[in-house]
Amino acid sequence: MPEASDRARGNAETLVLALLRERPMYGYEIIRELAARSEGYFTMEEGHLYPILHRLERQGLARTEWRQVDGRRRRYYALTRDGLKALNAAASDWETFARWFSRMLAPQGGLHAEA
Repeated sequence: MPEASDRARGNAETLVLALLRERPMYGYEIIRELAARSEGYFTMEEGHLYPILHRLERQGLARTEWRQVDGRRRRYYALTRDGLKALNAAASDWETFARWFSRMLAPQGGLHAEA
């Protein structure tokens, strides 16, 4: 069976867009937020995150800006209008998938697998 990290890998862009929907964030903040909100279920390493962020930026789904915070210069990523549209479409697709997947897992009739 695939582990959570395997499942997340295919949906990593959607997870990142979902976080950026709330506010602009810098890379390490995205990694921390993802782990915190999922109580450690989803984790991501910088080597995986930054290619995703660069791809989202190239596709026009995210934009960047440099900010000076606590004497440090950080690159913040923010969702664009197209990014919000892409996130909404992905969320709708995911909800449809989850509904049908759950239906397939539900027992039908009188046949049940023995444990």
